[in-house]
Amino acid sequence: MFALKIVLSALIIAGASELGKRSALAGALLISLPLSSLLALSWLYAETKDAGRVAAMTEGIFWALLPSLIFFLLLPALLRRGWGYWPALGAACAATGAGYALYAAILRRLGISL
Repeated sequence: MFALKIVLSALIIAGASELGKRSALAGALLISLPLSSLLALSWLYAETKDAGRVAAMTEGIFWALLPSLIFFLLLPALLRRGWGYWPALGAACAATGAGYALYAAILRRLGISL
């Protein structure tokens, strides 16, 4: 089952990158679908048959979504300002990590636990 998960997940990601070579919009549309979430939720349910775990993971994905947008705004902004790919990627990842930490602190203050 683990090998099947790896192969199917890799094929979807590779397919999106190949599609992105032909059309940035088509590649973006494919990868912006919550495919990785759908796969992870489906694998979790198939292996555990625990709808409660799936519900908890889905809720966690929802709460993690907002700070992840930092990455998708910052990376193209840095690249368009002439940053090299790897430094821009590192800075976007670091900023996203900081955003997650700040967001988690705010949610804790509001009484929302993840």
